[in-house]
Amino acid sequence: MTISNLFDGLPSDLSTEHFETLRANQHVRIERIVSHGQQSPADFWYDQSSSEWLIVLQGLAGLQFEGETEIVKMGPGDYVNIPAHKRHRVAWTAAGETTIWLAVHY
Repeated sequence: MTISNLFDGLPSDLSTEHFETLRANQHVRIERIVSHGQQSPADFWYDQSSSEWLIVLQGLAGLQFEGETEIVKMGPGDYVNIPAHKRHRVAWTAAGETTIWLAVHY
């Protein structure tokens, strides 16, 4: 049995957002996302064919869902379940701070 830590091995170059698949099979994909001030382009929406359970482990972020004007602010421990094809985007992640997410796509 190998023990790993989600906070170990963070990328040194934080100029882009990093996605790392931790485990996957035909039904589930678990990934770590590391952000540092990134956001989705203004005209971009994620439209995923699977549902996504998403938690912020460290840092701060704002999610926007299509058709809603309010930005959902998320901090450590906050999670959301995003149904398949619920269009959404990252409105912002904290600048000057690393935001670490854990996403479970199912």
